[in-house]
Amino acid sequence: HEAGHALVGVFTPGNDPLHKVTIIPRGRALGVTMNLPERDKYSETKTEMKAKLAMIFGGRVAEELIFGKENITSGASNDILQATQRARAMVVEWGMSEALGPLRYSENEEDVFLGRSVTQRKSMSDETAKLIDQEIRKFIDNAESHARKVLKKNLKHLHNLAKALLEFETLSGDDVKELISKGKIKPSNKDSDDTSSKKKTSIPLGKGKEKKRRNLGLNPNP
Repeated sequence: HEAGHALVGVFTPGNDPLHKVTIIPRGRALGVTMNLPERDKYSETKTEMKAKLAMIFGGRVAEELIFGKENITSGASNDILQATQRARAMVVEWGMSEALGPLRYSENEEDVFLGRSVTQRKSMSDETAKLIDQEIRKFIDNAESHARKVLKKNLKHLHNLAKALLEFETLSGDDVKELISKGKIKPSNKDSDDTSSKKKTSIPLGKGKEKKRRNLGLNPNP
């Protein structure tokens, strides 16, 4: 799943550089694929948003390609939620649908109060609502199709990355690039015994003599 996210992100122009991919659970997530921008970003282009949508579907598509449609899991639930919210915003808030044009179709939902759903007026016709659903579906289908195309073309890399994640659990963006270009990951020097003993860390290593506590006379004598 995470290997699919990572590969679609790497091979789709418009995504931020891959920072890290891990299969170690984080909260409710069973794994995480992290992309970080190279500089501060205050907005996103349509190309970047479509690339992000494709990357989001990389996990579900990878499951389907490897295990089959009948064996996909619920692990993509949050991915589907994020993709749907992003695609809807592209259509009804950011005017990125060619069919609907630069119009805002979403209500201002900042001021939420009890009974709002009863008092709010209908702001669009049934035909427009249907067209909005079609445009959202188009963004989602195109993203899923692109993710499938990328992973089918790089199926060998998908298997290699999945095996590497099972072995190392966490890989950096440079590790993934090296695996794609060379087919393997060079062992890191940080794993050697010589360098690990010299590495600075804030975590106590439990070596050396324990410093004797100074008795300040604040603890009661038995």
